[in-house]
Amino acid sequence: MKTRTQHHTTARNLLLVSAIFLLPLWTHAASVLDSKHNLSMMGPGTVKASSETEVCIFCHAPHHSSTDGPLWNQQSSKASYITYTSPTMKATVGQPNGASKLCLSCHDGTVALGMINSQSTPIAMLGSVKTMQGATNVGTDLSNSHPVSFTFNSALSATAGHLCDPSTLTGKVRLDSSGQMQCTACHNPHDNQYGNFLVMANTGSTLCTTCHNDSLLAASTHLTSSTPITNVSATLAAPSAVSAPSASSASASLQSKPKTMAANGCNNCHSTHGAAGRKRLLLSGREEKTCFACHDGKTVNQPIAPEFNKISVHPVLTTSQLHDAGEDLVNAPRHVACADCHNSHAVKSSKVQSAGLSVSLLGTKGVNRSGSVVDSVSNEYELCFRCHGDSVTRNPVNVNSDPASVNRVSSNTNMRQAFTPGNRSYHPVVAIGKSTDVPSLLSPYTTGSTIKCTSCHNNDQGPGAGGSGPKGPHGSSFSPILERRQVTTDYIGESAANYALCYKCHSRDSILSDQSFRATNRLGQSRGHRFHIVDQKAACSTCHDSHGVAYNKHLINFNANYVTQSSTGRIEYNSTGPLRGNCTLTCHKANHLGAAYPGN
Repeated sequence: MKTRTQHHTTARNLLLVSAIFLLPLWTHAASVLDSKHNLSMMGPGTVKASSETEVCIFCHAPHHSSTDGPLWNQQSSKASYITYTSPTMKATVGQPNGASKLCLSCHDGTVALGMINSQSTPIAMLGSVKTMQGATNVGTDLSNSHPVSFTFNSALSATAGHLCDPSTLTGKVRLDSSGQMQCTACHNPHDNQYGNFLVMANTGSTLCTTCHNDSLLAASTHLTSSTPITNVSATLAAPSAVSAPSASSASASLQSKPKTMAANGCNNCHSTHGAAGRKRLLLSGREEKTCFACHDGKTVNQPIAPEFNKISVHPVLTTSQLHDAGEDLVNAPRHVACADCHNSHAVKSSKVQSAGLSVSLLGTKGVNRSGSVVDSVSNEYELCFRCHGDSVTRNPVNVNSDPASVNRVSSNTNMRQAFTPGNRSYHPVVAIGKSTDVPSLLSPYTTGSTIKCTSCHNNDQGPGAGGSGPKGPHGSSFSPILERRQVTTDYIGESAANYALCYKCHSRDSILSDQSFRATNRLGQSRGHRFHIVDQKAACSTCHDSHGVAYNKHLINFNANYVTQSSTGRIEYNSTGPLRGNCTLTCHKANHLGAAYPGN
């Protein structure tokens, strides 16, 4: 007759043989004996039995097992789970089943360890430990974990995009016999050679990209950069998983060393289990904080976060929580998030050139000059037009809340319309300007040049302003997010500093010498640019609209706070030829009736 020990040894051998035939094959496997899934008293982890010497019994038994899995011994959880959801997810995720349900019988924390079917009494665990501890206990709320128990077929791949065809999953990443994605697609509970019981090494996110086939990501800085990650938390630096690697794992020593962004891959931003940002499995519950973790001035470039504390900002810190990946591209609730302007999967190094488009904007969606949505912008203005074009929720001009907003005689806050080439005049953002005679232009600008929105709207401490801060319209000390100071109210006085933005492209000397505007009164006195902006202290914006004007040349669109109707009841400017025109209006209480300025 066999002793109890001999019987258990035989049973264990039988279980191991059964496992070979009933579970996916894992070649070159490390032994479960050396992993934390060895819950026997000889196991290497801190969670283990007080006296039980058998290893397999915690999951398998040759007799009195359940039909939930191969000779399954652990009692099943009866929990109802909150499953992962996302506005962009095309898969249908139900309650966990198959292998995932087996994993959760221990890892959801609702069933005590050692509660097995083959014995009437539970296996006693060492100390007071009853369930998995820390991150290994994922609970019943799975909305912050990678979805499981969904059918992954060719139809889903075609519909979702950025997913491989499941027919290509012929390696270590496998679906179950029903074609469903389960925990076992990524984790092998019997083999911890790669750490976290992963089925393969995940350096550079090779495990993630086995299924997530994003062509843009392959060349992205976020997946290729050799920048070391040394100042972020262990959560960011190490692959997230249900279970940490054992001390004997070959990868443990590697994971203790600083990683590069390329080596960390998707884990730079995402966590597969216990993610704080649930809908996209982001490391932080607030999207921008996930970005700030690296864009802090230590890991990557200059710090971005302080830019959003300036006087004039894109309101990322106050509205990003309104962002939804599946939102209406043009008419979503008014907000801005990092992902509205930047595609983190497509962004490349600033050293890479991309036909004049900032590499930080690659792969972002926008609206072209015709008003049509484009999946990937080719011009910077197409991104700006998403919010500052046809959106019905765009901010109206409000001179009370924004001192930089100008109360125009003809107000149009739709920038797509303001810059349309069909207008009489416009700054050359969408197309080159219509005027062939602009004497004040500074080199290298010519009448054949074009500029960008960020030529004017940018960081006041960035390179464009002669500073060392980060590029881009994140925030500025000058409203509305202007790269340089631009006074928009009268009676302050002309100076290089007060009109620094205009003087970035237009020669101050040329403007003050009246090369563009040579008006004289009936007494022969000069009444050109110098008279208006120096003597009368009128701002450039009192006459000129910096974006575009549908009905006037020379960007003439008066500030209604200072320009009112003439005695004839009219406010108008008429162009009468190159550098020629006349005005009928009341300005600074002076009534003008067809007041003319001649050219040379």
